Amino acid sequence: MRVTPQRALVASAAMAGYWKGMKSNAKSSITLPPAEVRLVQSLKVRLKLKSNVEVVRRGLRLLQETTERRAPRDAYRAASRATRGAVAREIEELDHLSGEGLD
Repeated sequence: MRVTPQRALVASAAMAGYWKGMKSNAKSSITLPPAEVRLVQSLKVRLKLKSNVEVVRRGLRLLQETTERRAPRDAYRAASRATRGAVAREIEELDHLSGEGLD
């Protein structure tokens, strides 16, 4: 079948309608390689979860939390590096005052 611009437009409109109209509680499935299925099943047992979907959901939440924490931590590191030189100079300038009056 030859794909014409009109058919491509109809197909994309149909897909847009499909995604827009999907129900939030629609069942879906993904196929995992055997090693990953075993990993999901072992985590399900270890974490005492009811379903494989719960394992995936928990993993996604953990990934989101990790990435959200990483951004502020990286920003703090960059700010620390940027001020390190200035702080060292100020300490050097004020160092002579730390011993005043102790004699």
